[in-house]
Amino acid sequence: MAGHINTHDLSRDETYIVSESSSVFGGTGGVGDDGEGDAPAVFMCGKCRRPVGDSLSWAGSDDRRNEILLKRVNENIVIGKEHFVSSKRQELGCLVRDLSCGGCGLTLGLVYTSTPKALDYKRSLFCFSVEHLESYVLGSGGQQVAALSREDRPVTFEYQEDVEQQITKIKSLAVTIGQRLLEIEVDLQCKSEN
Repeated sequence: MAGHINTHDLSRDETYIVSESSSVFGGTGGVGDDGEGDAPAVFMCGKCRRPVGDSLSWAGSDDRRNEILLKRVNENIVIGKEHFVSSKRQELGCLVRDLSCGGCGLTLGLVYTSTPKALDYKRSLFCFSVEHLESYVLGSGGQQVAALSREDRPVTFEYQEDVEQQITKIKSLAVTIGQRLLEIEVDLQCKSEN
């Protein structure tokens, strides 16, 4: 995730962060108790598994509403064209737009375009419902290294140099053995003539 090409970006100069704590769905990239930083996570649609964003654009989380907030998402997110007033009791007066997956159409969350003061921290952020997302942490323990036999390994410069050194040693050994056999053969011929 080096950069975001063709991304939606609704971030503002000032962003309120609800929670920067690490969770199953990302983190801030801070240092944990073990001294190592959190690995980046990729967030995917819970239905079709298309990637929709990553933890490099993390803005926080709202544990009470079971949401994560991102500053940017990729081109797999479709932002609804129509604004509507949120019908949730705790969000009365909020003007929002749907966020849906560009692959399967599943509604994944909301973008708040107008909020009361208590919800200003959500304005212009991509708010995803955790129950509609899957996540994948880069470098997670479930990964396996392919066990390649010597015949299946790709030829690299280091490998090629190693093979050439071994061939040179084998040639030198073969020449030495050949010379020794020649000496033995000459010795045997001399003994048989006498």
